Amino acid sequence: MTTKDFFTHPLGIVVSAAGATFLWGSAFPFIKLSYASLDIKPDEIGEQMLFAGYRFLLAGLLILILFLFLKRNMKFRTETTKPLLKIGLFQTFLQYVLFYIGLSYSTGIQGSIIAGTTSFFQILLAHFLYPDDRMSRLKVAGLMVGFTGVIFANWPNGEYEIHFGIGEILLMGAMLAGAYGNILAKQGSAKMEVIYLTAYQMILGSLGLIAIGAFTVGLVPFDFDLKSGLMLIYLAFLSATGFILWNNVMKYNQVGKVSLYLFLVPIFGVLLSSLLLGEALHYFVIAGLVLVVAGIVLVNRPSRKKNSLPAK
Repeated sequence: MTTKDFFTHPLGIVVSAAGATFLWGSAFPFIKLSYASLDIKPDEIGEQMLFAGYRFLLAGLLILILFLFLKRNMKFRTETTKPLLKIGLFQTFLQYVLFYIGLSYSTGIQGSIIAGTTSFFQILLAHFLYPDDRMSRLKVAGLMVGFTGVIFANWPNGEYEIHFGIGEILLMGAMLAGAYGNILAKQGSAKMEVIYLTAYQMILGSLGLIAIGAFTVGLVPFDFDLKSGLMLIYLAFLSATGFILWNNVMKYNQVGKVSLYLFLVPIFGVLLSSLLLGEALHYFVIAGLVLVVAGIVLVNRPSRKKNSLPAK
């Protein structure tokens, strides 16, 4: 079975997309645990960006080391500099700069809900960029059902009162940057191997995060011990593995067919936070998971051409 066969097989798509979103969901509790271990406060954006820079730099280096060990050609090619810088700018740097700043002006529950808008942005971008991936009634229905699931999963986490200000605008910008970065990665994977693309875009994107963090708080403000060091390694691992899986899923499939899997990220985040941090788990989370899965099934049902919405 070739790589393409696996990532286009229905079971391969489910395993890969769910695996990537599970890993990304596990980042929520591990980031909280890392912040507590390193005494990083919610309003210390410089420290948060520096820590994220460490994470993505290490993730990229882990991919390079692993595949060099496996005798794969991972030597940097100068002709890939421009597309990799562009992918790293959106998929790593801008997404996380906007996210951390936005979250400092918003709340955790609103951040989790707004994180679900990445699926909306990806499907909308695909509608205009790919003639064979237009918006349809099934996709709209799936998005609505899936997004409702994300709201359900986060409902018990705090008072459900939505405000829309600078924090929420920045969070939306972060999700748009991430969605566009995923589209750029899909386009870039036509000319670059996914492992090569993923490693170098994270390294290049991380350098910007480290530069901002180093400028504000210095290059090494943290006092790492064994526990915090292992958590950083795990966060790097989940980023490397998650992006390799997701970028392959994006490469071989229509954007509109797989984007709804991203709704699973906040669902897994809530479930794993309950398991690892002892946070209360409400039955609303199960209802949310059911709704997200229902949305994914809706979008992946075969639709007739007459259901397609015309391009604007």
